[in-house]
Amino acid sequence: MQVVANDGVVGFKQLDGGAIEVQTSSGETYPADIVILAIGVRPDTALAKTAGLTIGECGGIRVDEQMSTSEPDIFAVGDAVEKKDCMTGEWSLVALAGPANRQGRIAADVIAGRDSRFRGTQGTAILGVFGAAVAWTGVNEKTLRCAGAEDFEKIYLYPNSHAGYYPGATLLAIKVLFRKSDGRLLGAQAVGREGVDKRIDAFAMAIQLGGTIYDLEECELCYAPQFGMAKSPANFAGMVGANVLRDDMPIVHWDALADGFLLDVRHPEELAVEQLPGVVNIPVDELRGRLDELPRDQEILVVCRSGQRAYYATRILLQNGFTARTVAGGMLSHEIFATL
Repeated sequence: MQVVANDGVVGFKQLDGGAIEVQTSSGETYPADIVILAIGVRPDTALAKTAGLTIGECGGIRVDEQMSTSEPDIFAVGDAVEKKDCMTGEWSLVALAGPANRQGRIAADVIAGRDSRFRGTQGTAILGVFGAAVAWTGVNEKTLRCAGAEDFEKIYLYPNSHAGYYPGATLLAIKVLFRKSDGRLLGAQAVGREGVDKRIDAFAMAIQLGGTIYDLEECELCYAPQFGMAKSPANFAGMVGANVLRDDMPIVHWDALADGFLLDVRHPEELAVEQLPGVVNIPVDELRGRLDELPRDQEILVVCRSGQRAYYATRILLQNGFTARTVAGGMLSHEIFATL
């Protein structure tokens, strides 16, 4: 996948074999099989500028937490105003109906003499892509890294949209970010065909209330086989995250594999579909009988399709005196979340 920003599309050309060539304003061309054209929005602040109101660095009208502009008797709400990000405290320009509605209520309360204040936005949003949904809330990894943050960890999980034994279950891919120091939730992203909004809404509410990974372990959500699972994705996220923080599941990410010994615990037929160079394959159900094939003077980095079998294998290795870590999210995290 290739993302091209700050360039306009002027046309498309059909190539031999069914591919598409994208022609851009800069003169560059890009061959592709699928093209997603994303167009952003910019607030019309001409009137505000004429009135002498302060315009922020993001291009929106700067307001305080009571929606008052730099001119105290003028209020502004909606997509044209800059909002404080409630996670980072930085100014942001987020065009979302939910925050805009809250801002309108706050401005009305203040005009009526009430001490209402806007708590900021966490950017909870969802969009549809080819029959699937992509949703997010809170901060993402890119924002954290750009801010120089180091006190955070990320996990990946791939639950079903509802109980697997009930017909029609589909895969969800979820990424959750949290602080390493205290487990506080920072953000979440999800992709899937069913139930994406339901899961992100649960994470969004937990973030707003200052919830932690440990709170997710204990949260009680609706369950019936056709709607979800007895252990919801939020529960699973809490359990996986808590295992990481308690050192029950030491993990490593794809961008930090370094020179460790890479062990793939999938079955051989899975490697025929996708395989990493230089990997050693020992299926997890054979691992206890083949420990003598593994080095004790190297850290063993364990990978599988989603991370679950790698977790089991990592536990086996640690209990037998090896140094080992699970590659977080397995092959799926390498494919699905490589750009998030």
